[in-house]
Amino acid sequence: MSNTKVLPLLEPESVAPCCPPLTERPFTGEEAERTAKMFKALGDPVRLRLFSAVASHPSGEACVCDISDVGVSQPTVSHHLKKLKEAGLLVSERRGTWVYYRVEASVLAAMGQLLTARPA
Repeated sequence: MSNTKVLPLLEPESVAPCCPPLTERPFTGEEAERTAKMFKALGDPVRLRLFSAVASHPSGEACVCDISDVGVSQPTVSHHLKKLKEAGLLVSERRGTWVYYRVEASVLAAMGQLLTARPA
């Protein structure tokens, strides 16, 4: 007899694309706010390193314990990860005592689309 319990799977948080390509049309005020928040979050070198560590992790997600070696203390790492999450760049999931972070594919696609040049 087993005491294991099947837990329901959580649906990932949906991430809407931030805005159209820069060359398509001028941003609305809301699109500019959202996009500026994203770029501001990535404007810090530590946050950019953390985002890169998560995005490039072989499994597609990274435990906070695997990405904390960026030259700052653990509380500072947590602060920066929180800012990346608030900007919509990362999503997280707690598993036991660890938190795992991942970049939703739609976020990377939206960021790539944002900077795509209009065909000539």
